[in-house]
Amino acid sequence: MPAVPGLEIFCSLPGSSVPGRLGLLCNPAAVDRKLNFALDLIRAAFPGRLKAVFGPQHGFFAEKQDNMIESEDSLHPLYRLPVYSLYGARRRPEPYMLQDLDALLVDLPDVGCRVYTFFTTLLACMEEAARRGVAIWVLDRPNPLGRGREDGPVLDPEWFSFVGPYRLPLVHSLSLGELAALAAREQKLNLDLRIIKASAWQGGDFPSTGLPWVMPSPNLPTFDSVLVYPGQVLLEGTTLSEGRGTTRPFEIFGMPGLDAPGLADELARHEPSALEGAVLRPLCFEPAFNKYQGQVCGGLQIHVRDRRQYRPLRLTLAILGALSRRQPGLWELRPPPYEYEYEKRPLDLLLGDREAADMLREGAFSSELGQRWQPGLDLWRERQKDILLY
Repeated sequence: MPAVPGLEIFCSLPGSSVPGRLGLLCNPAAVDRKLNFALDLIRAAFPGRLKAVFGPQHGFFAEKQDNMIESEDSLHPLYRLPVYSLYGARRRPEPYMLQDLDALLVDLPDVGCRVYTFFTTLLACMEEAARRGVAIWVLDRPNPLGRGREDGPVLDPEWFSFVGPYRLPLVHSLSLGELAALAAREQKLNLDLRIIKASAWQGGDFPSTGLPWVMPSPNLPTFDSVLVYPGQVLLEGTTLSEGRGTTRPFEIFGMPGLDAPGLADELARHEPSALEGAVLRPLCFEPAFNKYQGQVCGGLQIHVRDRRQYRPLRLTLAILGALSRRQPGLWELRPPPYEYEYEKRPLDLLLGDREAADMLREGAFSSELGQRWQPGLDLWRERQKDILLY
């Protein structure tokens, strides 16, 4: 049976059970099973109640390609509603944006990875809504990576940033509603928080839900790109291209001078377990924008052949360590700024572990880092047990 997103369940509620004045935080991936957009569905279900809409990173219309490309406030061209950007001059709602609302609806298609900034935006909205007496209703969706993929370091507060606002592992396995419930409980927010559960989700990954795929942001065009993203997003903190400017971002990676066959051989010889479930195919590519625009890069494409065995973070760690051993000094750590942080190194922010970045530069193996983070993951699984909704 296909899963049913919380959006559809919300729109079936009687009007008397829904707050009077509504705001909506979403983007174009907030659709029902028939690909109808949340904005249209909510306006039809509750006429006259929607007073404002809000957009996350990449814009309300998901038109902004890259990181740190801000959106401005605007007026919806069809419905004449104010469109407030939460990725621009400010990254949390101002009091005047909430003053005429009874509840802010949130339907954001999260991708199961801490550094994807939609939870950051939701958390900021929760904090501001608690101060203003505005309810938050999360219209929940399945985590596209499914359950049981928890991986990476649990973020320490010293590394909190826009790409890591809370004590989560890099891969967390929760839905956005569950993340909201956890944060509200642990921060003791005085907040009217409602989670409209998705139905018929059994914890499987996105293909098992039977839902149609709509890209949540411009550089995650397919489920395959989301599947590799929790590892490959680390390349944003390096001089390696993560494939932006190609038709397969995050699946393709490399840089000028990279010996792709040699890297593939190094991984096959010394990190075979990291290759489980995936095949790396050498190629050349020329980004149309972003890093190395117009330059020919040596690289590889990740082809995931077995989703159950594949672990995205493990493979990317193996790639970085192997490349350091095979071609020392080829890749470097990218300097700040990165996502509104102007002092700390981007890879440190993404990982939340400064020593790990230096270890990778020195050729560390993925197993060394996995063992380093295991105790934190064990504690994480205990922390989130009693907020699980599915």
